[in-house]
Amino acid sequence: MSDTSIIADRLNRIQPSLTTAMRQRAQALKAEGRDVLAISSGEPDFDTPQHIKDAAIAAIQANQTRYTDISGTLALRRAVAAKFKRDNGLDYAPEEILVGTGGKQVIYDALIATINAGDEVIIPTPCWVSYPDIVGLADGTPVLLPCGPNQGFKLAPEQLEAAITTRTKWLIVNTPSNPTGATYSDEELRGLCDVLLRHPQVHILTDDIYEKLIFDGRRFATFAQVEPRLRDRTLTMNGCSKAYAMTGWRIGFGGAPRHIIKAMDKLQGQSTSNTCSIAQAAAVAALEGPQEATEAMRQVYEARRDRVVAALNATPHLRCHLPEGAFYAFPDMTACIGRTTAAGTRIGNDWDFVLALLSEAGVATVQGSAFMFPGHFRISFAAADALLDDACRRIRGFCEALR
Repeated sequence: MSDTSIIADRLNRIQPSLTTAMRQRAQALKAEGRDVLAISSGEPDFDTPQHIKDAAIAAIQANQTRYTDISGTLALRRAVAAKFKRDNGLDYAPEEILVGTGGKQVIYDALIATINAGDEVIIPTPCWVSYPDIVGLADGTPVLLPCGPNQGFKLAPEQLEAAITTRTKWLIVNTPSNPTGATYSDEELRGLCDVLLRHPQVHILTDDIYEKLIFDGRRFATFAQVEPRLRDRTLTMNGCSKAYAMTGWRIGFGGAPRHIIKAMDKLQGQSTSNTCSIAQAAAVAALEGPQEATEAMRQVYEARRDRVVAALNATPHLRCHLPEGAFYAFPDMTACIGRTTAAGTRIGNDWDFVLALLSEAGVATVQGSAFMFPGHFRISFAAADALLDDACRRIRGFCEALR
């Protein structure tokens, strides 16, 4: 009997996170003493604001170290409800909110708790790497809709209309987007909402984790805000990781109708149970406390976006769409395919490109195929200016040497 016979068949439907794989590859090279610039991870390079850390310390001192309700402390669920009302004009009762160990768990809970075998989930691509795999784990079918730079990397209403079938259960939209930074306006969401109103079997999972990181004076919009008639079939997901530089604290949350939250709570009760009580206390401080640090980070990201995109568009064989939010650039590298690097590596696809860029130039990025959109690669500009400038110089040198 093989050593793999114990492994469940369902794991064959998914792959390890390719963003994590690239980060680990870069770390291994660093451990060998290689000079590697890592701009592959979607993680703020800022410290968690001090008042949030102070709230966590105070919670420890007050012995808030016991189990909480599975769906989160009442204090945090009330803070989340207040955030949804203040920022998005959405009314949720605490019983309509669930706190998870990061936004990923909220998404996982929702899809695993609601998808039956054969149910379809529409996912515009490029998309975050985990959406299709979670759908697959739930025995669902991901329906991937390519949305290229010619349409701003955004789903068009006619695409959505054509993709919906009697088996469609969810539409997943991430705005601002990882990996492209594409951000839907009120008007753009309205076009999608008009389609969804004609198909009452379709639910909406809106991943708003980058809500606070939006550029050029744009106003953030979310589905249930734009069309209140969709509220009862929408899960509005958000969290503290990106806006408050709290990735390691693992706080995500979602607002949805009670029957969906109850199902998610039931599933979470048999997996992780409650999120860390200390992190929950810190999240209350994040949501209810001063917001100046978040705005200061947003301004820095916007300035970094401008310098990185300008550098990429001045690089031979690359073209880069201007991100409207988040902290990623997603340049097109298709003009590099078929060329050979200075070290003699032939570039056959985006995976070849990022591997050669890492081994020959010491710059860690992520291939576009990880996000279901080949021919591109993702750069995170959540890094210091000097590091980004050095990385862009190396990328330019690498591309200039292609023959």
